[in-house]
Amino acid sequence: MTERTERDFFSRSEEDQQAFLEQTWCDSCQEVNLGMAEPEEYELKGTIYIEGKCKKCGEVVLTELTDDDF
Repeated sequence: MTERTERDFFSRSEEDQQAFLEQTWCDSCQEVNLGMAEPEEYELKGTIYIEGKCKKCGEVVLTELTDDDF
């Protein structure tokens, strides 16, 4: 079983944090840019994720970072 490696979301620049918190997609609401609360950043199998809760419905919102995000 592969374990996730915790990363520090808050070590990112303020600008990057805001972008990741605002530019979201909620599978439950089926809406874009509702916002994310309680962000957690981690790496799993070589991929970096930022996970939080949708500000509208509270369901999990997951952002997978690609090379374009760096």
